[in-house]
Amino acid sequence: MSYVRKAKKGYYGYASFRDSNGKWRQKSVGCFKLKREALKAAADKENELEAVNIDLASMSFVDYYERWYKIYKANQVSSISLSRYRTIQKVIGQYFDNTALVDIKRSEYQEFINWFGKNHAQSTVSKLNSIIRACIGYAIDDDVITKDFTHNVQLVFNMKKRKVEYLNNDELIKLKTAVIESLNHYNTSRYMILTAIYTGMRKSEIQALTWKDIDFLHATITINKSWDDTKKAFKPTKTESSNRIIKVNRELLKRLADLKANNTTMVFQNVLGTIPTSSALNKTLLSIMKDVGIEKQGFHFHSLRHVHVAYLLSKGIDIYAISKRLGHSDITITLRAYSYLIDEYKAKNDSLIIDKLAEL
Repeated sequence: MSYVRKAKKGYYGYASFRDSNGKWRQKSVGCFKLKREALKAAADKENELEAVNIDLASMSFVDYYERWYKIYKANQVSSISLSRYRTIQKVIGQYFDNTALVDIKRSEYQEFINWFGKNHAQSTVSKLNSIIRACIGYAIDDDVITKDFTHNVQLVFNMKKRKVEYLNNDELIKLKTAVIESLNHYNTSRYMILTAIYTGMRKSEIQALTWKDIDFLHATITINKSWDDTKKAFKPTKTESSNRIIKVNRELLKRLADLKANNTTMVFQNVLGTIPTSSALNKTLLSIMKDVGIEKQGFHFHSLRHVHVAYLLSKGIDIYAISKRLGHSDITITLRAYSYLIDEYKAKNDSLIIDKLAEL
């Protein structure tokens, strides 16, 4: 039975349960100001433990991981994040097979990271490790293991630098001109491409725009939601800092006003009532680029966000202002994501700095 113990800070709640061997055990649920809160938390924990009639200590690493993300994450994350959790499950299963969680040692986990890191970038390895670390923290709380075998692991990743191709300013102007010349309110994809060029917004943010989000008087766009391509429904923005209001130029607003002829609530909803998908946008973009003789390996709709940053940097716009415009929570995210661009303009500015100092 659940019970509480009084302490100086409040009341500690404890849940009682039988383990797989039939022995009674207790598990703390934390400290609460009120006794009834502690009792409720303890009772809820008991119900949870009783509902899971399974010997956690004998579970394989991959099975425990699957159980963990389905209980604690599946109902709280986006479909994209959930897909990432499932992918990591496959990776764990591929490497560890049915190895029991309790049998995995730190050296074995390091070997796993070494194996995975050979063919993956730093950000991918870091994300995998952080998710697994969270899972292992719960395993310790569940008394399945006593030590965190992910502690002090050395991240290994593919150091091969991926070449990023982006448009220079002349190519950007050529693309923008071609997009404008081919505008037709029946085809909203081209308007979305123009919006990405002028704003640097994410695809899902552009897809989610409604006419209420556009202030033609003050020339601003409010970004407070994004679009789920799979569910065809609104969803929250990527992060809290992604909620923002950005200034836009009159040229873009003039073009977007054409779409009001479609009589839709959402800006880029076409006459068929649908919003262009990622596939449709990329197809249209590559077609326009091909028509004007622009070839860029691996270029796609999201690359326009990089192009937007490159253009602003080339015009001397402060990186902090760019970071806010992109909706990044921290300037370090911008510095890391666009380091290849920043380094390029830093080299140019270094020469300018030397020339200016010579004038002293």
